[in-house]
Amino acid sequence: MSALSFGLLSTACSQMATPAPVAVLPASQVAPAQAQVSRDLFAELLGRSSAEVDARIAATFQQLFHGDDATQRVYYPVGGDSAYILDTGNVDVRSEGMSYGMMIAVQLGKREEFDRLWTWAKRHMLHTSGPRSGYFAWQCRPDGSQIDPGQAPDGEEWFVTALFLASRTWGDVSGKINYRADAQAILDAIMAKPTGSGEVRSSFDRNHKQVVFSPSPGASQFTDPSYHLPAFYEQWAREAARDQQFWREVAVESRAFFKRAAHPVTGLMPEYAEFDGRPRFGGGREDFRFDAWRVLANVAMDHAHAKHDPWNVEQSNRVLRFLLSQKPTYVDQFSLEGKPLSTDSSIGLTAMAAVAGLAADPDLARPFVKELWEAPVPSGKWRYYNGLLYMLGMLQASGRFRL
Repeated sequence: MSALSFGLLSTACSQMATPAPVAVLPASQVAPAQAQVSRDLFAELLGRSSAEVDARIAATFQQLFHGDDATQRVYYPVGGDSAYILDTGNVDVRSEGMSYGMMIAVQLGKREEFDRLWTWAKRHMLHTSGPRSGYFAWQCRPDGSQIDPGQAPDGEEWFVTALFLASRTWGDVSGKINYRADAQAILDAIMAKPTGSGEVRSSFDRNHKQVVFSPSPGASQFTDPSYHLPAFYEQWAREAARDQQFWREVAVESRAFFKRAAHPVTGLMPEYAEFDGRPRFGGGREDFRFDAWRVLANVAMDHAHAKHDPWNVEQSNRVLRFLLSQKPTYVDQFSLEGKPLSTDSSIGLTAMAAVAGLAADPDLARPFVKELWEAPVPSGKWRYYNGLLYMLGMLQASGRFRL
């Protein structure tokens, strides 16, 4: 979420309620860290071996988490027990990046990195008093001080899912961390906040059963399509201690929302949308821009992990066919009708297009999977967003992302 968008938010502080006890899973139910659950497009479409793919993923992780301080890494340890993911372009720490870093760590079985990131997030981002209790500030400085105390719901969505996966991978308790209890505490905080009233609201509108852009009075009246993660909601319905039926209904509604929001010809979706799927106009947010890249992956990941809907195939084919029509160099921003709005191209979009291959026809998917495979790991000033999407894209397109 952009700083401009968060200008809408209140600057009130807040507090996390004490979570209800959550049962510990037996060791027999703890999943292996590298369980493979979907197709490996690098092997299937490019003929790459498992050893090659594993080596590429390991090298990508090494560069982004432990590479050169100034030009490669986005993960920075602090003291003996914490670390943050740095937005290297804006020199700040965002809940989005912290949650992506945790998801990458748990997918690869990197417990130390996971625990350090979660410790930093709870120590500096978590509101522990007031109306924002249980929510996380979306933007902090590297020293831990908050820049904007408002909330970006996608950060919490990825936090919850990563924590449930950590519980299944390593068991519930790691030192002072109880992964499952912490995941449940975030869901409880979401459900405790009101819909449609109050200074701080729920990040899910319970009438529309959709995630909101942000839980402030103005920003809770619309949504961000890239925040819709039906495969995650299905996971919550299985893992959560309560409100399971609500999360199932949210997954169903997100799938219906995608069908309303996607342009019928290009398949592109906007950055911001009304709950009925219409683009929300203002500031260019009605167009396909940086946030919206992620919708390509969200649809395909739902297809791969939760709901094998023929529409997901049609949609993924539609958007990849459009992007192919723009080659040899497709830009990274468009109107929904397909008018280019940029002269730049971005590997982050390519990574999400490669993930769309999990639901698309092989001939449409192959060029994007090949482009991702051949692209270097992002480095330099703007490595944060492109780099994290590159890493997630490698995990998802290779079938090494599990739920």
